[in-house]
Amino acid sequence: MADPARAQRLAKRISSIVASAISGEIKDPRLAYVTVTDTTVTADLHEATVYYTVMGESIDAEPDLDAAAAGLARATGVLRSKVGAGTGVRFTPTLRFVLDTVPDTAREMEELVARARAQDEMVARRAAEAVPAGDPDPYRSDADSSDHDDDDAGSDGAHGYDGPRSSAP
Repeated sequence: MADPARAQRLAKRISSIVASAISGEIKDPRLAYVTVTDTTVTADLHEATVYYTVMGESIDAEPDLDAAAAGLARATGVLRSKVGAGTGVRFTPTLRFVLDTVPDTAREMEELVARARAQDEMVARRAAEAVPAGDPDPYRSDADSSDHDDDDAGSDGAHGYDGPRSSAP
């Protein structure tokens, strides 16, 4: 097993080699809107997973994911040769391309957060306009208790606790 720092450096180097080869050296039009986002390498440095995203021709256009995957599958051998020449490792890792779903997931999370904020604002507006049900002050105040103390002077019921009663004389 290789050092994790070495695997990380190799992954970064593979990422830059593949990205530069896709953008400049490979002339497949299906790869025109492919962007390499990340690369991971196994601990034994024999397999590399390259994550990519695909953009559409314009902001409104949907990306052609199938064409990009087919273009990457066709260019895998050439890209692996370029990685082998550019890294100088004894065993050139096999390349596996995986569509990166992080941007889509991030967009969905942002939409959920925006929806939650809108709900919170609506609840805050309703709470600010809310009127209590029943009496405005349902709790007994000091003025109320002094008025009633005269009526029930000796009772231990509603106004307070007089302590335990003892049956012994």
